[in-house]
Amino acid sequence: MFQIGDKVVYPMHGAGIIEAIEEKEILGEKQLYYVLNMPLKNMQVMIPMAKTSNLGLRQVVGSDILEKVLKNINDGKLEPISNPMQRHRVNMTKMKSGDIYEGVEVIKDLMYLEKSKKLATGDKVMLDNARHMLISELVLVKGIEEDQAANLLNQVINA
Repeated sequence: MFQIGDKVVYPMHGAGIIEAIEEKEILGEKQLYYVLNMPLKNMQVMIPMAKTSNLGLRQVVGSDILEKVLKNINDGKLEPISNPMQRHRVNMTKMKSGDIYEGVEVIKDLMYLEKSKKLATGDKVMLDNARHMLISELVLVKGIEEDQAANLLNQVINA
């Protein structure tokens, strides 16, 4: 269970801060909802408290894990899937997991693929979404601005 003020990651949307817990009645059913402020998207999202585990809502990672992720972002063997449909399904599954390591794998694979050929529109969108997820978490964990987080990520990837 999360509390007001907790910094969380909502898969496919990015990192945000729980601003409130509200009871809402929708279709005659009352439920408690987390109200998330998503600073990078400048929006609020309401998530039913009863479904947070199914949706993959999690605490942002600690600074030690974030540093480990950034340090090892260029490590490992890369073998992007050549079939675009299969690659999209695999990457979507990774992104929906909300796991920071899975998201970084998507970034690494697609950036590696981009070096050898022009990315298709679906791959570009996936790469942008994966980068946004990581940048939003960088902003909340490090307490920096979005452009600083984007620059930091670019420096680490291009190192």
